[in-house]
Amino acid sequence: MCGRYSFTQLAEAITDKFQVKEVPPLSPRYNIAPTQQIATVSVNSESCDRQFKMLRWGLIPSWAKDAKMGAKLINARGETVAEKPAFRSAFKKRRCLILADGFYEWQTQNGEKQPFYFRLENGESFAFAGLWEHWEKGEGEPIETCTIITTEANELMRPIHERMPVILDSKNYEQWLNPETKKIELLQSFLQPYPSEEMTAYPVSTKVNSPKNDRAECIQPI
Repeated sequence: MCGRYSFTQLAEAITDKFQVKEVPPLSPRYNIAPTQQIATVSVNSESCDRQFKMLRWGLIPSWAKDAKMGAKLINARGETVAEKPAFRSAFKKRRCLILADGFYEWQTQNGEKQPFYFRLENGESFAFAGLWEHWEKGEGEPIETCTIITTEANELMRPIHERMPVILDSKNYEQWLNPETKKIELLQSFLQPYPSEEMTAYPVSTKVNSPKNDRAECIQPI
């Protein structure tokens, strides 16, 4: 699974790398947690241009009776995402990029959980494969939410955890975002473990265990 990650890039870097025209000022985030607002890129249904949006992490299906359901759907398994009722509609036509530059996972060592930070070897930002949904009930404000797709762990990740978030190859961004891309087999072919040789990992402080700690020291090696 993926339950905590970082995204520390400035707006200018996002417009260049992810090809979006307008990005509001952003503060570096070192310890992003579920139910928080997170940075995403999707396609505007009217203009067909890429757009930057802040969405709540934890997908609420359009048919859900209660918004609390989103807290349980922070991740979607890539192997079954096309079939699960909570995700299949979004998988067909509401896919997004979830912007990140690292993520955390925990390993049990001597009865205690040690956090590790994973990032690309070159230190660049990347995009998780994501899905988004629009939910509204009654007269309340509509909520737009998202989830991160996961896959089996690569060789680097496997000693720490059996699952990892899907990091999309940048050459697949266009097809992933395009709602006209409808071939399930093609879309699922993008949901593969990222190459281990292009990643690195190291242990970090247990301060990351609390989402209240959102400082640069969270990603510093120990």
